[in-house]
Amino acid sequence: MAVFYCSACGEALTGNLNQWTEVLKTDDDHERDPATRLAVPTVPRSFFAIDPEPWGAPYIVHDDPDWGGPFQSRCSSWATDEGEMHSAGPRNTVVLNPYDVARLTPMETADGCCGPMGWSGPNQACRCGAPVGTLAANCCGPHEFHLDPSRTHAQGSIVVPQCSTATGLTAADICRR
Repeated sequence: MAVFYCSACGEALTGNLNQWTEVLKTDDDHERDPATRLAVPTVPRSFFAIDPEPWGAPYIVHDDPDWGGPFQSRCSSWATDEGEMHSAGPRNTVVLNPYDVARLTPMETADGCCGPMGWSGPNQACRCGAPVGTLAANCCGPHEFHLDPSRTHAQGSIVVPQCSTATGLTAADICRR
């Protein structure tokens, strides 16, 4: 179990949460609430998960111009005039069910048509005013909350998944996927 805190003021941002084994995938065409168009959260209530994939800003042009993959985990592709974009943000971020994070204040963001996409970086602040994480809650993409690893900390037990070489690939190959 772990509790997550604001590093600026020490306020608890969550109650006790158990670690879930993975961040769940979202079927973007199904599993959306008809009224809000929000996806099912990618982490169950009362749990947190570690996302091993890069997530969030900065975004850079992918080396392969024909890549066409997601710009960050659980999202669709994103092309600009420069090429296909992808996240160069941090790996191993803590992902929470948005309903497990209490007493946060939304910050101004310019992304998303029905809610925040999370592209612009932290969009939720602690009651003390410090940005602590990024909510993704738009009509497309995942419904999840990413804690900012440089502005939050945990007390309790957290296991960061290790890359495996069971497939014959190197750890670096697996971690890049």
